[in-house]
Amino acid sequence: MFATVLSLACRDLQLKGRPGLQTLQMMSSLRRSYGTTENNPSSKEEAPLYDVVISGGGMVGSSMACALGYDPNFCGKKILLLEAGHKKNLDIMPDTYNNRVSSLTPGSATLLSSFGAWEHICQKRYRPFKRMQVWDACSDAMITFVKEGLEDMGYVVENDLILTALTKQLDAIADRVKVLYRSRVVRYKWPSTYQEADASPWVQIELADGHHLQTKLLIGADGPNSMVRKSGGIQTVQWNYDQSAVVATLHLSEPTENNVAWQRFLPSGPIALLPLSDTLSSLVWSTSHEHASQLASLDEESFTDAVNSAFWSNENHSEFIDTAGFMFRSSLSILNPTGTSTRQLPPSVSKVDPNSRATFPLGLGHAAEYIGYRLALIGDSAHRVHPLAGQGVNLGFGDVASLAHHLSRAAFDGKDLGSTRHLLQYETERQRHNLPMMAAIDLLKRLYSTNNALFVLLRTMGLQATNAVVPMKEQIMAFASK
Repeated sequence: MFATVLSLACRDLQLKGRPGLQTLQMMSSLRRSYGTTENNPSSKEEAPLYDVVISGGGMVGSSMACALGYDPNFCGKKILLLEAGHKKNLDIMPDTYNNRVSSLTPGSATLLSSFGAWEHICQKRYRPFKRMQVWDACSDAMITFVKEGLEDMGYVVENDLILTALTKQLDAIADRVKVLYRSRVVRYKWPSTYQEADASPWVQIELADGHHLQTKLLIGADGPNSMVRKSGGIQTVQWNYDQSAVVATLHLSEPTENNVAWQRFLPSGPIALLPLSDTLSSLVWSTSHEHASQLASLDEESFTDAVNSAFWSNENHSEFIDTAGFMFRSSLSILNPTGTSTRQLPPSVSKVDPNSRATFPLGLGHAAEYIGYRLALIGDSAHRVHPLAGQGVNLGFGDVASLAHHLSRAAFDGKDLGSTRHLLQYETERQRHNLPMMAAIDLLKRLYSTNNALFVLLRTMGLQATNAVVPMKEQIMAFASK
């Protein structure tokens, strides 16, 4: 447009014999009035408008893109997923297991099944577990969780495999969901709640490569240091635990059914063993930063000895606690004989997979709000928890299921996707679930981080009492499986 006007103006000026200086001044005026696409390639007129942009293509963000992309109510909607990293593709599974795994609940598996990703995972590899045993290193107190009929309690899956399955499903709907890999956002500009004259009503997004986008709804799935959350002015409550998690892939001393998830609470932090195969398990050991560094630097044999000791040693026991615990447990068995459960012994570890050890810091965080005008937060952008309950990604998948449900209804009714009315329904629903879960996890972490005799006695009795009341355990399992 500018080039045509400029050409006509120059021809007119030349025909009239105007001096060169005046011609240049007129050209400059026209340039200021019309602008140029060459110097301003992403002007508002040309910035593509999307119905939904999801920032962050991890497991939770990619699941959100799949959930919307496969929703028939979103036919004709423009959806964009922005991911700073490379495209994940594991067509050929490596012989070794990745050290970053997730323990998925049946609810999370149902979500992944709803858009076909779970089928890809089942075709590759995963490990169901049918029982969970948790016990105290300072006493004989324990609790076991088993579903009626020995149904699967959860599934251990490598994070890379989950991402690969999600990527395959996104590739299958490339006409409905656009994915920009290696795309880094440098700025978000938010619209005013009260529309101003000549102001865009949409969220403006500027990428590092100079491109501009706009969207009716921005979903932040960009992790605990979320740029979306910070840019949206949403405050967070957060603190570090002064702990790091040590992860590794371990070889068992002998093949077993390996269908039990094990967790022991040490005074320094919980240690968990999750099944991967008949001969392999995944380790998650939460401990102090200093101890984590020591564990990471040990030779393989010494590290294996340290793991076995952590699961088997009774060095933190005391005769007083053991006697009191035994008497209390005996009383419970008399009052409720059906509430007792059999203690199983954890498997022995023979070696650690070379180069599988890694550490990462732990902390808690929760956003004061999950939503804003044309904004929603999901996953670690909204909340971050200790891994002791294995709920991190499951809370994120729960966010996806809830937000997708409310957006689907809004799309079906023809409502504005960025309206806070249905976004508030999502926020209320998820905070009612996430906050109690996070509070319970934080309380357990603090309660088991001491070997003080009084606290050990209280938690011993509490754990034994909970283990004896089957309906209470069923309620805990039902809540955690959502």
